[in-house]
Amino acid sequence: MKLLTKEILNKFEKQGKVDDMPSDKAKVICKFFNPTGGGTWYAIEYNADERMFFGFADLGNPDFAEFGYFSLDELESLKVPPFGLSIERDRYFAPMTVTELKKQYKINY
Repeated sequence: MKLLTKEILNKFEKQGKVDDMPSDKAKVICKFFNPTGGGTWYAIEYNADERMFFGFADLGNPDFAEFGYFSLDELESLKVPPFGLSIERDRYFAPMTVTELKKQYKINY
């Protein structure tokens, strides 16, 4: 599965940088996940030159989930045991605000 489509890239471009944007305005554009278990990445911002996302990552324990940067190249190269599957994009993910994501994960900052 292709992790980024032209449509998704256009959404990232339209949103732009979210540094100074209120969390109730910044959107989580897409969601990637490990099809065999823990690992979910919510992408908020994308730098096409560096192929890096800014977003929220939950690698299996919500207590240690955090905002930060993650790489498209790394997501594309991951092979998930035991079946050697790849990270997938949630095709049915409905974009949400960062505020909604924080409520989902009970984040207070």
